[in-house]
Amino acid sequence: MRKSGDVGEELRRAGMRTTSARKSVMEALAKEQRPLSHTEIAGLVGEATLDRVTLYRTLDALLDAKLVHRVQGLDGISRYRLHSPGDESCPGGHAHFLCGRCGRMSCLADQRMPRVRVPRGTLVEGKQLVVYGVCRSCRAEGGQ
Repeated sequence: MRKSGDVGEELRRAGMRTTSARKSVMEALAKEQRPLSHTEIAGLVGEATLDRVTLYRTLDALLDAKLVHRVQGLDGISRYRLHSPGDESCPGGHAHFLCGRCGRMSCLADQRMPRVRVPRGTLVEGKQLVVYGVCRSCRAEGGQ
Protein backbone atom coordinates (compact mmCIF):
# COMPACT_ATOMS: atom_id res chain seq x y z
CA MET A 1 0.00 0.00 0.00
CA ARG A 2 1.17 3.53 -0.70
CA LYS A 3 2.14 5.62 2.30
CA SER A 4 0.45 8.96 2.93
CA GLY A 5 3.67 10.83 2.02
CA ASP A 6 3.95 8.79 -1.18
CA VAL A 7 0.41 9.82 -2.19
CA GLY A 8 1.25 13.49 -1.63
CA GLU A 9 4.39 13.12 -3.72
CA GLU A 10 2.45 11.41 -6.54
CA LEU A 11 -0.07 14.26 -6.55
CA ARG A 12 2.71 16.87 -6.68
CA ARG A 13 4.50 15.02 -9.52
CA ALA A 14 1.22 15.09 -11.45
CA GLY A 15 1.05 18.86 -10.92
CA MET A 16 -1.83 18.64 -8.44
CA ARG A 17 -2.27 20.17 -5.03
CA THR A 18 -2.39 17.71 -2.16
CA THR A 19 -5.89 17.91 -0.70
CA SER A 20 -7.44 15.71 1.95
CA ALA A 21 -10.06 14.50 -0.57
CA ARG A 22 -7.44 13.45 -3.13
CA LYS A 23 -5.28 11.75 -0.51
CA SER A 24 -8.28 9.93 0.99
CA VAL A 25 -9.47 8.62 -2.39
CA MET A 26 -6.01 7.48 -3.47
CA GLU A 27 -5.38 5.79 -0.13
CA ALA A 28 -8.77 4.02 -0.34
CA LEU A 29 -7.96 2.77 -3.86
CA ALA A 30 -4.53 1.63 -2.69
CA LYS A 31 -6.14 -0.62 -0.06
CA GLU A 32 -7.78 -2.79 -2.71
CA GLN A 33 -6.25 -4.68 -5.63
CA ARG A 34 -9.46 -4.45 -7.65
CA PRO A 35 -11.38 -1.58 -9.23
CA LEU A 36 -13.87 0.07 -6.86
CA SER A 37 -17.20 1.77 -7.53
CA HIS A 38 -18.10 5.23 -6.20
CA THR A 39 -20.15 3.55 -3.48
CA GLU A 40 -17.26 1.30 -2.42
CA ILE A 41 -14.85 4.24 -2.33
CA ALA A 42 -17.34 6.29 -0.29
CA GLY A 43 -17.66 3.38 2.14
CA LEU A 44 -13.89 3.19 2.62
CA VAL A 45 -13.40 6.95 2.91
CA GLY A 46 -16.58 7.65 4.88
CA GLU A 47 -19.31 9.87 3.52
CA ALA A 48 -19.01 12.12 6.57
CA THR A 49 -15.43 12.86 5.43
CA LEU A 50 -16.15 13.23 1.71
CA ASP A 51 -19.55 14.05 0.18
CA ARG A 52 -20.65 12.52 -3.14
CA VAL A 53 -20.11 15.65 -5.24
CA THR A 54 -16.56 16.05 -3.93
CA LEU A 55 -15.91 12.35 -4.56
CA TYR A 56 -17.03 12.63 -8.22
CA ARG A 57 -14.97 15.79 -8.76
CA THR A 58 -11.94 14.23 -7.08
CA LEU A 59 -12.14 11.12 -9.26
CA ASP A 60 -12.50 13.26 -12.39
CA ALA A 61 -9.41 15.28 -11.42
CA LEU A 62 -7.42 12.10 -10.70
CA LEU A 63 -8.54 10.66 -14.07
CA ASP A 64 -7.42 13.80 -15.89
CA ALA A 65 -4.05 13.59 -14.13
CA LYS A 66 -3.79 9.91 -15.13
CA LEU A 67 -3.38 8.84 -11.50
CA VAL A 68 -6.41 6.54 -11.72
CA HIS A 69 -8.23 4.83 -14.54
CA ARG A 70 -11.87 3.93 -15.00
CA VAL A 71 -13.37 0.62 -16.09
CA GLN A 72 -16.98 0.63 -17.28
CA GLY A 73 -18.95 -2.59 -16.95
CA LEU A 74 -22.06 -3.69 -18.83
CA ASP A 75 -23.87 -3.17 -15.53
CA GLY A 76 -23.40 0.57 -16.16
CA ILE A 77 -21.25 1.10 -13.08
CA SER A 78 -17.89 2.84 -13.38
CA ARG A 79 -15.11 1.43 -11.24
CA TYR A 80 -11.76 3.03 -10.51
CA ARG A 81 -8.27 1.72 -9.90
CA LEU A 82 -4.94 3.42 -9.25
CA HIS A 83 -2.67 3.77 -12.23
CA SER A 84 0.22 1.44 -11.53
CA PRO A 85 3.60 3.22 -11.54
CA GLY A 86 5.63 2.20 -14.56
CA ASP A 87 2.64 0.53 -16.24
CA GLU A 88 2.28 2.60 -19.37
CA SER A 89 -0.33 0.21 -20.77
CA CYS A 90 -3.02 1.35 -18.27
CA PRO A 91 -5.93 1.69 -18.66
CA GLY A 92 -6.16 -0.78 -21.50
CA GLY A 93 -3.30 -3.13 -20.78
CA HIS A 94 -5.24 -5.91 -19.12
CA ALA A 95 -8.67 -7.48 -18.85
CA HIS A 96 -11.10 -7.42 -15.93
CA PHE A 97 -13.61 -9.97 -14.59
CA LEU A 98 -17.01 -8.69 -13.44
CA CYS A 99 -19.31 -10.86 -11.32
CA GLY A 100 -22.90 -10.45 -12.45
CA ARG A 101 -24.23 -11.33 -9.00
CA CYS A 102 -22.21 -9.34 -6.47
CA GLY A 103 -20.81 -6.71 -8.87
CA ARG A 104 -17.21 -7.13 -7.72
CA MET A 105 -14.62 -6.54 -10.40
CA SER A 106 -11.13 -7.99 -10.35
CA CYS A 107 -8.12 -7.44 -12.57
CA LEU A 108 -6.85 -10.14 -14.89
CA ALA A 109 -3.50 -8.42 -15.26
CA ASP A 110 -1.79 -11.47 -16.76
CA GLN A 111 -4.22 -11.57 -19.70
CA ARG A 112 -3.16 -9.89 -22.91
CA MET A 113 -5.57 -7.67 -24.75
CA PRO A 114 -6.61 -9.00 -28.15
CA ARG A 115 -5.43 -7.20 -31.26
CA VAL A 116 -8.22 -5.26 -32.90
CA ARG A 117 -8.20 -3.48 -36.23
CA VAL A 118 -9.61 0.01 -36.08
CA PRO A 119 -10.79 2.19 -38.96
CA ARG A 120 -7.99 4.00 -40.80
CA GLY A 121 -7.37 7.52 -39.57
CA THR A 122 -8.78 6.97 -36.08
CA LEU A 123 -6.94 7.55 -32.81
CA VAL A 124 -7.17 4.84 -30.14
CA GLU A 125 -7.09 6.38 -26.66
CA GLY A 126 -7.44 3.16 -24.69
CA LYS A 127 -8.71 -0.40 -24.69
CA GLN A 128 -10.92 -2.24 -22.27
CA LEU A 129 -11.96 -5.86 -22.01
CA VAL A 130 -14.42 -7.01 -19.36
CA VAL A 131 -15.20 -10.69 -18.92
CA TYR A 132 -18.57 -11.35 -17.25
CA GLY A 133 -19.66 -14.30 -15.16
CA VAL A 134 -20.12 -15.48 -11.59
CA CYS A 135 -17.22 -15.25 -9.14
CA ARG A 136 -16.02 -18.12 -6.97
CA SER A 137 -17.67 -16.73 -3.81
CA CYS A 138 -21.07 -16.30 -5.45
CA ARG A 139 -20.84 -19.76 -7.03
CA ALA A 140 -20.11 -21.26 -3.62
CA GLU A 141 -23.12 -19.47 -2.10
CA GLY A 142 -25.44 -20.36 -4.98
CA GLY A 143 -24.28 -23.93 -5.47
CA GLN A 144 -23.44 -23.51 -9.16
